[in-house]
Amino acid sequence: MPNIKSAKKRVKVTAVKTGNNKTASTELKTEIKKAVAAIDANDEKKADTVKAAVKKIDQATVKGILHKNNAARKKSSLVRKLNGKA
Repeated sequence: MPNIKSAKKRVKVTAVKTGNNKTASTELKTEIKKAVAAIDANDEKKADTVKAAVKKIDQATVKGILHKNNAARKKSSLVRKLNGKA
């Protein structure tokens, strides 16, 4: 455990940020799973679920949870599945 006041604060801040990142990451994974399930089930609203997943991916990228290339790969994969190419 740190003794210096600023180090103690950094521990608290890091814990809060880690929790926020974990929450956002979990929501992102859930949204992607919903989109893939909708595509596999040939749901009539599959385009909307993919659009929502892409939006979550973009938000995660802006927050720094995903790298931009990782986000591009995830979005490309979803759209390719939606269009029936993968």
